[in-house]
Amino acid sequence: MSIKIDNIDAKILYEVQNDAALSVADIAERVGLSSSPCWRRIKRMEELGIIQQRVTRLSRKHLGLDFEVFVAVKLALPNKENMEKFERAIMTMPEVIQCAVVTGAVDFMLRILTKDMHTYDGFLRETLLSISLVSDIQSRIVVRQTKDTTSLPLNLISSAVPAR
Repeated sequence: MSIKIDNIDAKILYEVQNDAALSVADIAERVGLSSSPCWRRIKRMEELGIIQQRVTRLSRKHLGLDFEVFVAVKLALPNKENMEKFERAIMTMPEVIQCAVVTGAVDFMLRILTKDMHTYDGFLRETLLSISLVSDIQSRIVVRQTKDTTSLPLNLISSAVPAR
């Protein structure tokens, strides 16, 4: 369900998604509002679920968690029950930072972060392959990340925000 937002809302979203630590006063100044109406707009977008949460991005490199792998997973029998069981199992694995059901020759694409190749090998053998539903796994090790953002392309919904 798409919710209509105006250009001021789009500008607020642009500022918030680029720096969640900004104060309401700072956001209001950047979008040309006073603090009270800006705060009301932010609260409304939170209540509508447009703003889901505010987070802090951590440096994977500085924390030693910069070994990234994309994993294609094929289930032996990809029916509704097995897919739901697999999804529940994945939810318990902190190494899996994204999981998507996909079309094509595989059933799931996972994005996994670990410390190094040995840690990934242990995770693969002891955790992922221990799920009896899995029939095939194909790993793609990321050599270099060329773009990594959590920012949504707000320019597609409003010309009031710049394209990134």
